[in-house]
Parts: sequence; C-alpha cells; structure tokens
Amino acid sequence: MTFVEAIKSVFTKYAVFEGRARRSEYWWFVLAYAIVNGLLSGIATATGLTIFTIISSIVALACLVPSIAVTTRRLHDTGKSGWWQLISLTFIGAIIIIVWTAMDSTPGSNKYGENPKGE
Repeated sequence: MTFVEAIKSVFTKYAVFEGRARRSEYWWFVLAYAIVNGLLSGIATATGLTIFTIISSIVALACLVPSIAVTTRRLHDTGKSGWWQLISLTFIGAIIIIVWTAMDSTPGSNKYGENPKGE
C-alpha cells in the first residue's frame, strides 16, 4: 500500500472499527499525521500566530476518530481487540501498543476477518 492509498483508505473508513488494517496503512497514516501536525505546530511556535494553533487543533480533532479506528483495525490484524488501545494511556502501555502495531499480521483469517495481505 502506498502513502496516498493508505491516507485515502483511512479517511474512507473514517469510523470503521471492524476488519483489519495492514501495517503499511497504519504506519503511513501515523507518518502523515505526525508531519502535518508537526509542521503546523512548528509554524505556530515560530510565528506566534494563533491561527496556526487553531488549525493544528482542528486537524488533531479531525484525525482523532480515524486514528482510533485505524489503530483498532491494526490491532485486529494482530489478533487483539481494539479495546487494548486503552492501555496506551500509560507510558508502558503506549510502548506495548507500538510493539503490537509493528507486529506482522496473523496469517490467514482470524475472528476479525480475512487477512488484508491475502495470505
């Protein structure tokens, strides 16, 4: 999955919490969000203009639901429930979520659906 395909896929499935997401879909979205938010925050800090802070906040809010949804689908791809995201509210839990989202898919189908890789 390419960068553009991943971003389109995440926003097409804006609030879809069922199914599975490949690593590429998840990590391309994380990269895109980090770049956009980092640029907006950097511009806001450098210029001191409040408008960039407001835009950065709007982008963060607009990406909240898709971010939770794609993380849920990514966890489903590794055979875990999306509710495990709640452990990311702690430091150790955030590290565990990063490790789980970096893991390879469970081969074949699991209780969340068919493998998106087609294996």
